[in-house]
Amino acid sequence: MSIRFGTSGWRAIIADDFTFANVRLVTEAICRYLKENSEGEAQSLIIATDTRFMGAQFAAVAAEIARRKGFRVLLCETPTPTPTISHAIRSEKASGGINFTASHNPPEYQGIKFSTADGAPALPEITKQIEGFIQNAAETADADGGSIEKYDARQNYLDDLKTKVRFDVIAAAKGRYAYDGLWGTGRGYLDKILRDNGLEVETIHDWRDVTFGGRSPEPGEDHLDELREAVKSKSLTLGLATDGDADRFGIIDANGAFITPNQLVALLTDYLAESRGWTNGVARSVATSHLVDRVAENRGLKLYETPVGFKYIGELINKDEIVLGGEESAGLSIRNHIPEKDGILACLLAAEAVAARGKSLTEQLDELTARVGKLESGRIGVKLTPEIAAGLKEILAREPSEIGGRKIEKINRIDGVKFIFADGSWMLMRPSGTEPLVRIYAESENKEDLEVLIEQGRRYLLD
Repeated sequence: MSIRFGTSGWRAIIADDFTFANVRLVTEAICRYLKENSEGEAQSLIIATDTRFMGAQFAAVAAEIARRKGFRVLLCETPTPTPTISHAIRSEKASGGINFTASHNPPEYQGIKFSTADGAPALPEITKQIEGFIQNAAETADADGGSIEKYDARQNYLDDLKTKVRFDVIAAAKGRYAYDGLWGTGRGYLDKILRDNGLEVETIHDWRDVTFGGRSPEPGEDHLDELREAVKSKSLTLGLATDGDADRFGIIDANGAFITPNQLVALLTDYLAESRGWTNGVARSVATSHLVDRVAENRGLKLYETPVGFKYIGELINKDEIVLGGEESAGLSIRNHIPEKDGILACLLAAEAVAARGKSLTEQLDELTARVGKLESGRIGVKLTPEIAAGLKEILAREPSEIGGRKIEKINRIDGVKFIFADGSWMLMRPSGTEPLVRIYAESENKEDLEVLIEQGRRYLLD
């Protein structure tokens, strides 16, 4: 098979393509990349896993290979959130990290995410080198000095969060919360740090289930019914959720409304500019709402548009060029934090914004859109059949002057193809980097027109 790294690492179905043999190939290739780019110094490597089936066994195989190659391996003892691993790479000055996770993918998937010494997901130019080493399948020589040490990354990460989030503000407001860890790695992190600050938290799905309740561990609106019921029946302040590896977030407001990632990215951009007084820019992926653009303009912040994949936003965080970077797929991080998605941080900042402003997220969004205007966003996934795959390159290369009677003002090819229409609405088509889908994203000023626009996009792709 051909092992390819997508938007966030390599993912495949367990026992089909994700096998011990292929894990060995990928680990060998990563070790070779690190050796060839180390300038000879001693190297350490963080290895961790989420709560998926066989994660610990795959991690043990990778750890042994890295040990034989001379690495000091810090092997996380328990399932560990992706943002925690990113923080550990930086705090331990490790050469990188191998994380066994398929994030929000269905339970039959496993994956490997490789992060570099800055704690960010490896950039395409690096993963292409690793893919080349995999294809060559050439083993590097073993080396002396390797070791495997048990490692717990939790407390240092939680201590770091205390420097990024104003827990005194959250505690003073005495909010009450529910947290749905979706059987993933956020359990014992997000709920613990709130409880440590004297807050009441009810944790839902607080145990490991490698099937994730028989569905994807994704904190989308359709997966959070139990969280919504807890919030509404107990009159809680917020419902908070993270995905399988806790790099994505989901938010239920006090009234039971699901706050979309697009909305939260815009709202927290506004809140951080106001509360921190930061004047850096703001970054969003090409698929993320232009509501962020309007907030940036309103607050006098420079806007950066990136391809899909948080590694591109991570670069801007490392350069200290942005207040916040976010994606519509529920990825977010902030200035002076890790260059990686952090769903735990996003949830805590939502709690802080509610506590500091004394208003629900819905009320804050109403005030924000009254100031900058309202936009409605949505997306669908179209299964990548052999027929669609065969013609996809040609479809995305077209340059129409209009779609469905809408005049196209600009075509953006930063990632996929994005049609920006004369009326301010837009549509993006791009293959998913994690699933066999073509995603169609769209945005307009009202829900009715958004539905029409998405259907026009589907017809454009299929007809």
